[in-house]
Amino acid sequence: MTQGALAIAFSLFMMGAAQQQPQQQQTPPNIPDAPAPSGLSDLKGQVTPGSGTIVDKQSSPDLPPGQTTQAPAPTTPPAPDTFQTEAPETPKTAADAQAFTIHVPVNYIDIPVTVRDKHHQLVAGLTWRQFRIFEDGQRQKIAFFTVDPYPLSVAFVIDQTLPSDIMQKVNESLAAVTGAFSPADTVAVITYNNNPQTITDFTGAQGARLPVALQQAKRPGRDMGVPQPTGPLASGMSINGNSPDPNLAPQRGNPGNFLTIPRESHPLNDAILYAAQMLSRQPKGRRRILYVITDGKEKRSTASQKEVLRFLLTNNITVYGTLVGDAATWGVGYLDKVKLPLLPADNVMPKYTTFTGGYLESQFSENGMQKSFAAITGSVRTQYTLGYYSHAPSLSEKHHSVDVRVEGISGLDVTAKEGYYPSLANMTQ
Repeated sequence: MTQGALAIAFSLFMMGAAQQQPQQQQTPPNIPDAPAPSGLSDLKGQVTPGSGTIVDKQSSPDLPPGQTTQAPAPTTPPAPDTFQTEAPETPKTAADAQAFTIHVPVNYIDIPVTVRDKHHQLVAGLTWRQFRIFEDGQRQKIAFFTVDPYPLSVAFVIDQTLPSDIMQKVNESLAAVTGAFSPADTVAVITYNNNPQTITDFTGAQGARLPVALQQAKRPGRDMGVPQPTGPLASGMSINGNSPDPNLAPQRGNPGNFLTIPRESHPLNDAILYAAQMLSRQPKGRRRILYVITDGKEKRSTASQKEVLRFLLTNNITVYGTLVGDAATWGVGYLDKVKLPLLPADNVMPKYTTFTGGYLESQFSENGMQKSFAAITGSVRTQYTLGYYSHAPSLSEKHHSVDVRVEGISGLDVTAKEGYYPSLANMTQ
């Protein structure tokens, strides 16, 4: 009886525990089943390594508005760069960064440009987009452009080999020189007769020294006079001590038949080279102008015109001038530009101005000479200044041609230097 009662009690106890266990367990959260794995989609049209993660909204129509898909990062490395195979050195400190800075010298070419129309009037208002620069036939990128005037450094050269009547007009016109320049300009006065001579070094154009120097530069000019007879027969022809013709006797007014013509000297090349050497020492940032008043005659110079032109083009010097005397005759300057074989040029100034990008005025009168000073300096102040970086070797002695053009407007006369010689003075960092 006792064992039967214990068996019944144990059975009732187990049935009660089974009924309380579901009530003590908490209901688990509703967790969705994991998505079934799918195969790889078509990779065509997906994000290419290096091209960015641009989202195409039309490719995700199931997304709500305002939400975009984010492309996963590419798992494959980009294609190797064969241009550079070695990693560069990376500086860790500021001192290391300065140590690894590389300064590459470049050859900067500065080109002043004057533009005139068919009526010989200066043309303003052009932009850099209208200019074209060609070096040795190859177009160059314009790296600098401005229409602002530059301060001038002017070497003013006066020809004292002129005839006395022409020299007198030149002397009277020198009073107008100072009015053609601004206070920021500097002027040096050089004269030449048998040799070039400095009257004053570069001084302020509006200072008190320049008028005094111009006054000291005045000379009477040359008067050829009458040739003087010399030689072994200066006393006249004689036969056995007697004159064969009384009309040839010295007392008849004909002392002899040998005439000594005075030797003329017009060292224009030497004078231009002398003034150019002074200009080459002027600081950068100033326009170097060599202004000559002359008739253009050249004779007995030590330097050749080729040597002088090379020095001018190497040192960025532009030659301007006022032609006086016989050289001021209309058409003479244009004929001198044409080189005739076996004949020397009577006027060498057109070649200097053409090659360096300058300009010539031809004037007979004193008033015309005074106007030419202001006209030429005015054209210099209204120039366009263009610059570019040349890829030519800086230590090369080869001449490089330069051609400047204006596109879109016909009938314009563009004046610029025809080339240059590389120089270390033009190097920039």
